[in-house]
Amino acid sequence: MDASGAIQGSLGNQDLDRVVGRDAQGALAAGQSDFRHYGLAGEAQREAVTVFVEAFAPPPRMVIFGAVDFTAALARVAKVLGYRVTVCDARSTFATKARFPMADEVVCSWPHVFLQGVSPPLEERDAICVLTHDPKFDVPALQEALASRAGYLGALGSRRTHEERCRALIAAGVAPTQLARIMGPIGMDIGARTPEETAISICAEIIALRTGRPAPSLRDGQGPIHLDSGPVPVGPVAQSG
Repeated sequence: MDASGAIQGSLGNQDLDRVVGRDAQGALAAGQSDFRHYGLAGEAQREAVTVFVEAFAPPPRMVIFGAVDFTAALARVAKVLGYRVTVCDARSTFATKARFPMADEVVCSWPHVFLQGVSPPLEERDAICVLTHDPKFDVPALQEALASRAGYLGALGSRRTHEERCRALIAAGVAPTQLARIMGPIGMDIGARTPEETAISICAEIIALRTGRPAPSLRDGQGPIHLDSGPVPVGPVAQSG
């Protein structure tokens, strides 16, 4: 299978070919090689057929701006999905490997400066998540991110915060049509409240956009992000305004 999804050859069963092809596409997107096991007709959790999927592709990259509680949770989930994770924050007190041991790289830099020097340039398989929730970091970071080819660009915050952020970006010279690339508020509308739930909602949104499946993004909704559904778990509330 090549990067376009074209398959050559057959394993002798149409259903098996379809399932293995699907899994191979997932492995290629993640840049991960692995053994997969199937039944003779592609059934899951069977051992009749063993296939080694070898992906000749580097892992996708996720750049997370902001050394906050949400960042640690998102980095953990992203690593499970096969991303090479970079955490970047301009505050040296917070941007430390000790706080984010799960990250492949922790960089102390202004976000927009980091993006200007990232090599190789970010591509469609890569993601940028802006979690700083501070205009002096968010606006220049998003302005630079919009100039990249990253396939996913999301920003943490309430609807009010994102509206103010978009006005600041337009004032900084960003064309209003470009703002549609920003998934803000970030994540799928699944009622996430904790950092871990928010991390799952972000990664689910990335997967949905990559596969072209319709999904309820917070960006496309209206009203409060958080509904009153009982006691709030101990810890920070996700995406407070």
